[in-house]
Amino acid sequence: MISQRLYTQIVFMMFLSVAECNLALGDENALPHYVGRTTCIECHAEQNARWAGSHHDLAMQEVTEKTVLGDFDNASFNYFGTLSRFFQREGHFFVQTDGPDGKLHDYPVKYIFGVYPLQQYLIELSNGRLQALSIAWDTRPKIEGGQRWFHLYPEENITHDDELHWTGRNQNWNAICAECHSTELKKHYDSKTQRFATTFAEIDVSCEACHGPGADHLKWAKREPGWQTQETKGLSLLLNERQNVQWLIDPKTAKPRRSEPRQSSKEIEMCARCHARRSLISEEYEHGKPLMDTHLPRLLEDNLYYADGQIQDEVYVYGSFLQSKMYQAGVTCSDCHEPHSVQLRLPNQQVCFQCHAATQYQTPKHHFHPSESTGANCIACHMPEKNYMVVDPRHDHSFRMPRPDLSIELGTPNVCNDCHNAQSPAWAADKLKAWYGKQPRGFQNFAKALSAARKGSADAETRLQRLANDDNAPAIARATALSELATHLSANTFPVVEKGLQATDPLIRFGALQALEALPLDYRIPLFSPLLTDPVRSVRIEAARLLAPVPSTYLSEAQRQAFKKAAQEYLAAQRANAERPEAQLNLGLFYISQGKTQKAKAAYQQAIKLAPYFMPAYVNLADFYRLIENDAKGKQVLRHALQQNPKAADVHHALGLLLVRQKKLSQAIKHLSRAASEQPENVRYSYVYAVALNGAGQSDKAIAVLEQLHTAYPENRDILDALITFHRDMSDFNAMVFYIKKRRQLEIKASEQ
Repeated sequence: MISQRLYTQIVFMMFLSVAECNLALGDENALPHYVGRTTCIECHAEQNARWAGSHHDLAMQEVTEKTVLGDFDNASFNYFGTLSRFFQREGHFFVQTDGPDGKLHDYPVKYIFGVYPLQQYLIELSNGRLQALSIAWDTRPKIEGGQRWFHLYPEENITHDDELHWTGRNQNWNAICAECHSTELKKHYDSKTQRFATTFAEIDVSCEACHGPGADHLKWAKREPGWQTQETKGLSLLLNERQNVQWLIDPKTAKPRRSEPRQSSKEIEMCARCHARRSLISEEYEHGKPLMDTHLPRLLEDNLYYADGQIQDEVYVYGSFLQSKMYQAGVTCSDCHEPHSVQLRLPNQQVCFQCHAATQYQTPKHHFHPSESTGANCIACHMPEKNYMVVDPRHDHSFRMPRPDLSIELGTPNVCNDCHNAQSPAWAADKLKAWYGKQPRGFQNFAKALSAARKGSADAETRLQRLANDDNAPAIARATALSELATHLSANTFPVVEKGLQATDPLIRFGALQALEALPLDYRIPLFSPLLTDPVRSVRIEAARLLAPVPSTYLSEAQRQAFKKAAQEYLAAQRANAERPEAQLNLGLFYISQGKTQKAKAAYQQAIKLAPYFMPAYVNLADFYRLIENDAKGKQVLRHALQQNPKAADVHHALGLLLVRQKKLSQAIKHLSRAASEQPENVRYSYVYAVALNGAGQSDKAIAVLEQLHTAYPENRDILDALITFHRDMSDFNAMVFYIKKRRQLEIKASEQ
């Protein structure tokens, strides 16, 4: 489920079940295009046999003695003093655990969720909500540490009033999990009553989840009039990218190549609907349409990915695979994975030797490790794994070469030291140089650019420009570089971003739009208006969001009509997630940019109603009151927010700025100080705190804050500029000159890139 506290636009990756679902399998009156697996197996028995018992088959199940793997024989589990009990009563499975009020209640298990290496249990609460219990059963063998109850947040006491409690919206099946564990799922959320009436065609990930609705395919199979010669066989998506394709190995280089170039990414994007860290922008998924028509993948963002693109948070597979040389060469998911059983086509690294000659790579001359050791395994070295949900190891699918040299320079992890953890990255780097004569670089060479952006380095702008312009770099890395240029926009970077707006890859166009967030309104029209009719919805709605503040009188009639349509799509994308506070916040921001203040206010208030812990809604509601010149009301909002979360750095910062406007500097400094201490990694909070101290005549303290900040971020120009100014104003010219020299060194470094 949700593995971290999220305060940004919602991103879904789902585990599944149904609330109030009365649809029968193959009920053609209710679902005219879906026919159900029982119909499919009349012709596709072999595929069904492979699918049966797969993770897709067992994604969600009814509760039976056979499907329940956990110990419900009056077993108990103690979590920070709360004793939960698992038992059976009259043939039903129950959990006694703390509910939304913090008290123990008996809850019947409604559905089974997942199978290996863990199994979760869904419990039905009010308003059609199904919730995933955070105490799960470890289904691994006992010898591997399994066959036990465990909590998904073992080191943090998640109480009933915590946003991550199993009864809260972050563990809600309907919105967070369901789409990817069942077939043709519809949330059916009523925002007025806050009630779900969720439905699905089939409880698990069945045939039509991947192949699309089968009714027309059935007509083709029966050779009904008009369907006999239908090239698509009555399917909206033909997964035939591997048809008549071979991987050929060059006998001299031992490198593989596809016999025919891959012409599309339809299979990969179909899988990415669920196997990606992404947000939903439309429930109207159509098989065969671009992924970004209904889902928005996340870029290589800080805290999701390391600077070199390795997986950090739970990002699943798609964002990693897009970075890989395999993807660039034309590899698809089903080259390695049998799509019905979802197993590897061959065991372990034998699957690699389909394309990579074992004589070349399964030898100590390549891996320099003893045969049969972990270090001799392709997967261990090129697909490092990381545990999520405590017991679930996931492999990084970027297929990268180990880079201990980047560990030394940037602090990124490397697979060598994952095993040789008693040694240093320098030791590992020396080993690689000794073996190969140089440090292997691999395909992903964007780490220094993204690291520079995250650290605010002097050469960040130059490095990001170079990456954004690099046609050989992965598109997701280029899109990320463009989005990072938002804080480095200049006359030099502008042409690079403008070029990105015209890229063939929609992910790059989207990243380029994000780079222009702060562009003056009169510059936006010629750049953004063409993208209002972009063929991909994600790009259209981002263009609409950025054009929302532009007065309609500035647009031509054609532009107004295009904006109106794209804006409606943007609003629909947020309403598709109306149960989430993040979506309500997005609505509020859109309305406020158009001057629709009352609608914005209502959206912010709805976000707070949905999630009292969601601090950005309070901050923006207070800002709404600032816009209508009612800071007194805004102060009430922010103080109420601090009652909900006294440690909220963004709220302390906003309240500090409000008090500055009210000329209450001493009070303001207390809150600005608290914001900086609660979130020391936020440079802006500490910077503003220092400016406030200086304004209050506490220049020595201000300089101390800036010097500490400069130590952490030595290449941040704003910090250096402030240190130069403050020392000048104090007539400390020696210190001023010292920082001027540092500033010049940064300029020289940037110019040398």
